[in-house]
Amino acid sequence: MFVGHYAVAFACKRLAPRTSLATFAFGSQCSDLLFPVLLLIGIEHVRIAPGITRVTPIDFYDYPVSHSLMMTIVWAVLISAIYWVPRHDTRATLLLGLAVLSHWVLDFVSHRPDMPVTLHGPTHLGLGLWNSISATILVEGALFAGGVWLYLDVSRARDKVGKYGLSALIALMTIIWLASIFGPPPPSASAVGWVDLAQWLLIALLWWIDRHRICGSGKQS
Repeated sequence: MFVGHYAVAFACKRLAPRTSLATFAFGSQCSDLLFPVLLLIGIEHVRIAPGITRVTPIDFYDYPVSHSLMMTIVWAVLISAIYWVPRHDTRATLLLGLAVLSHWVLDFVSHRPDMPVTLHGPTHLGLGLWNSISATILVEGALFAGGVWLYLDVSRARDKVGKYGLSALIALMTIIWLASIFGPPPPSASAVGWVDLAQWLLIALLWWIDRHRICGSGKQS
């Protein structure tokens, strides 16, 4: 899942408008931000296996540090604690922790049974939404549209960057999402890692654009 994870960030912003959209995006995509780093340094592994699902040809056979349920809980607690200490914003902290946890839940829905529960255990889960292209587009597209709508409901542009920049970024994310479904398989596992690193840039762009929108009241954090 790609835009579905960002939908969680947009929705969280509706409930805690003083917190930066980028903060929630970092939380909801924490696992996928860690994954390419761990992949490129050889701690986690994938392989290209065309046909393994209808949506993606990537076989995620070894990624427990970034994507196991156990470690997702650890990341949720750690990130929430780091956020709470300087701010003492209980609502935003809880939402941030839930955003981190939501990544495993949404991946559990979309992946085939390759979602690890623990670091080294044999149990892997997944409902296999990715076995259907049409169902994936329907479910993830609806999540993304709903999340964006909630964000627009609580924010308004303060300038052209906030207005046109948001539209451009949403269009870019949609194109990336559809290209990942209908485009050719990546040439190698390392290519997956390098491409996925670009999500760090998306977090930066979300921070920049959110700074150019008025969301609730007060200073963002």
